[in-house]
Parts: sequence; structure tokens; C-alpha cells
Amino acid sequence: MAHITLDLAHSYRPNPQQDSDYALLPLKMEFEDGGAYALLGPSGCGKTTMLNIMSGLLVPSHGKVLFDGRDVTRATPQDRNIAQVFQFPVIYDTMTVAENLAFPLKNRKVPEAQIQQRVGQIAEMLEMSHQLGMRAAGLSADQKQKISLGRGLVRSDVAAVLFDEPLTVIDPHLKWQLRRKLKQIHHELKLTLIYVTHDQVEALTFADQVVVMSRGKVMQLGTPDALFERPQHVFVGHFIGSPGMNFLPAQVDGAQLRVADLALELPVPRHLPQGALQVGVRPEYLALAQPGQAGALHCTVQRVQDIGTYFMLTAKVGEHLLRARFAPEQRLPSPGDAVWLQVLGEHTCFYQNEELLP
Repeated sequence: MAHITLDLAHSYRPNPQQDSDYALLPLKMEFEDGGAYALLGPSGCGKTTMLNIMSGLLVPSHGKVLFDGRDVTRATPQDRNIAQVFQFPVIYDTMTVAENLAFPLKNRKVPEAQIQQRVGQIAEMLEMSHQLGMRAAGLSADQKQKISLGRGLVRSDVAAVLFDEPLTVIDPHLKWQLRRKLKQIHHELKLTLIYVTHDQVEALTFADQVVVMSRGKVMQLGTPDALFERPQHVFVGHFIGSPGMNFLPAQVDGAQLRVADLALELPVPRHLPQGALQVGVRPEYLALAQPGQAGALHCTVQRVQDIGTYFMLTAKVGEHLLRARFAPEQRLPSPGDAVWLQVLGEHTCFYQNEELLP
């Protein structure tokens, strides 16, 4: 296992002149030995580029990569002793499950007794012990991807295991099982795992630390709880959550706070800078309030949707929409009704120039 340090930038263009020329803008990051990380962001944000630089498939155009303090910027994947699991299963169809799992160990001349022991251990973790003698060609897509995962995990001395959207080809009802299995394997083997995905559910349920990326830039590195409760950037608030955080324009003028052109009384003392702000609040933390209640806004209900496990209420305040989540048993107003929604509270975040205020 390895402690990975990145101090680099990367451009696929020979002479980058502006930010848009970079696939990865200058960054400094560290991945702790034995940690479980996710690189999360929309397509084209640079997460696979970062993963390929860590693996050695790509040399950064600027800067360096360190494994345990050793410069490996130009070292091959083999020299770095990493394993990489790709989006589509990479296995040998003519081999059995056991032979596929054993292949990385046989290439390294590991003694046969150790190979059998390790293959048996990984197969048991993946719940494939009963399939060891089966040829891979006859297996389903999710079982083949399990073999790919197992090949990445089978080496006990591997520096890091890198996953590039490994569950994309898996049926939705099987994704949860494989995510749970990966989490279990991480706790048992204590490997350094780095997982690329555009699916926030995958990232937040798998990783202890999530790197949220946008347009080649790291927007925030934090725990799932920190990303949800205190997004450091408006983009993170939008991207994390289903739906994402509500944002309303606000103006601080002296001791008065105006949100969506309506004056609001702060429920607790706050020290906010003068001028334009954005107020951010999660749909989960919006609540029905009494008329005129401190920190509440007068809104008009647009629609109420039954999502199954909760109701989604959409209300309009001025020209802006607010989405609020409510429990199924809660009695809610109907479209067209006037309501008061509690916007300001302990979970409310304030942003200036799209950055979270302390």
C-alpha cells in the first residue's frame, strides 16, 4: 500500500495558455495509505485523467507523482505496483474463474500454495467460491466484473487499487451488492482504494473521503457528511444531493438581510459581509413555518410529487423555486396554496462569489 502525493497539472495541448486548455488545473493532493477515496464529478471534469496519472498510464505535463515519498512520475504501472479495474471487464474468457484470479500472482512467480490460498480468500469475499472451476466465457456481465475486481485485489502487496467506473455495465439492482462488497473488502484488507465515478450514490456509499471535481479543478475534498452539510462551493451544493441544495440570491444591507427581495429576520446572530450573497439550504432542511416566523419566506406551492419514500414540494418565491422534502405521513398544502417555508436555521449556508463563508 502507498501514500500517494500529487503536485501537478496536465494539459493535452502542447502550449496551454488559459484554464480551458488544461484537463487538470494545478493541484496538490494527498491520498493516505489504506484510505478509500472517490473521484466524483461530471463527464469531462478530469477524474479519469487524474486516475491514469496515478496509475502511470499517463505522464503529467507539469509536476510530479510521489508514492511513499518516491518520485514515480515516469515509472510504469508495473514499477508502481498498482492494480487498475476498468469500466468493462478485462478477463480471459478461455480461463476458469480460478485461473483468472491467479494470473497476476503466477506472473510474479508466487508459490503455488500461496496462490491457492489467496485465490480462495478473494473468491470467498466475492462470493464466487462455488464458481472457481467455471470458464469465464459463460458468466454474466456482473460476474465477469467481479473477476476483474478480484484480479485487482488478489495481490496482497499492491500499492493501490484504482477503479475507473467499474459498475457502469452492472444492472442497477446488483450495483448495491457490489458496492457493499467493495466496502467490506476495504475494511478487511486495508488497501488504498481510489474509485472514479459520476454517480454520487456510488461515491458517497463507498468512500471515506470524496474528491468533487469540475472542469479540471478539485472543488472540495471531504467526508460524505461534510459535502452534504457544508459544501465549500456552490457547484458542490448543486451536485451533491437529490435534488441538490436550494440557492437564493440575498443582499446584506446594514443589519438587514434581504432574500429574493424579501426582508428576513435572522433567527440567530450572524456576522455576514455587506453586499450580495447566496443563501443555500438543503431540501431536507426546509420546513413549514408559521406566518411571519423569523427566518421564513412566504411562497406559493407549485406542485407536490409523491416520490414513494418522501414527498417533494416545489414552491415559488419571487422568480425562484424552492424544493423541500417531507415525510409521506406529513400533511402538505396543495398547488396554488400560500405557505411559509423556514429557510434560515442551523443548517443554512451562505456563499459569496460562489465560495462558502466561514
